Amino acid sequence: MRLSFCAYAAAGIVALSGAALADGQSVYNQDCAACHQIMAPKTGDKAAWAPLIKKGTDALTQSVIKGKGMMPAKGGHPELSDADIKAAVEYMEDKSK
Repeated sequence: MRLSFCAYAAAGIVALSGAALADGQSVYNQDCAACHQIMAPKTGDKAAWAPLIKKGTDALTQSVIKGKGMMPAKGGHPELSDADIKAAVEYMEDKSK
């Protein structure tokens, strides 16, 4: 049985999405969890995250990159790439919906 190019492409997209989520989880666990497990917005707090999620992933990512309130730029981890930050934001959004 032959699979079409579209089927292979769709499988690749699903695999990449899972990889991005896994990377986000790693970044979160290593660089974000210490604060976001005890300080607002706590990961998983649907009420706290709802208005943030409404702003969109890109806006949240930029807030993390630039810093906001008590959170320093890149959450105090300047070695993180913008892609790492976005993956962690997506992970936290997913866990807080």
